[in-house]
Amino acid sequence: MVGARLTWSWLDPLGERIVDRSGPVLLRSMQDLSRFEAATGDFQVVVDLEKDAAFLPDAIKGSRTLFIGAGRVDAYVDFSGLPKGAVTVSPDRSAVTVRLPHAELEKANLDNKRSYVFAQQRGLFDRISDLLSSSPRDQQELYLLAERKISEAAAASDLRDRADKNTRAMLEGMLKSLGFTTVVIDHAAKP
Repeated sequence: MVGARLTWSWLDPLGERIVDRSGPVLLRSMQDLSRFEAATGDFQVVVDLEKDAAFLPDAIKGSRTLFIGAGRVDAYVDFSGLPKGAVTVSPDRSAVTVRLPHAELEKANLDNKRSYVFAQQRGLFDRISDLLSSSPRDQQELYLLAERKISEAAAASDLRDRADKNTRAMLEGMLKSLGFTTVVIDHAAKP
């Protein structure tokens, strides 16, 4: 077996070997959640980012990148800040009223497996700069731009309203199964 490995490495002297020397994962903190994840939206955006030099043609200095950003935004209702009188029960225990805040949106969560550079054009100076650079071109700007655009789209969508409706339906079902015949879910004024 050792001879076969030496022979194979001799035939492919530039072959790559991958060694993972990562340390163990460190759990930095835990926290209890007091919110109901009520809806999620799956989004995709095409980011078309162009950088030009003022007085040089794009073939010499400039770049254009098409990036596909895919991710999701969760909508939730946070129960942790409910005031003391948020739940009231009628004297005969047949009715209950719950006052809830409106749903909020989590920040956009980009999916690295579904987000990628689709096409890229670079001028001569940019290509030379990339060759001479000690680190490859950073794509963080593309990810941040895609996250921002997805967050804006989620805020403009009806994701919050859907989360409010789903929370209402969940609480009505749960409270009716506990024996309440009348359940009133009241949302605070929209922000």
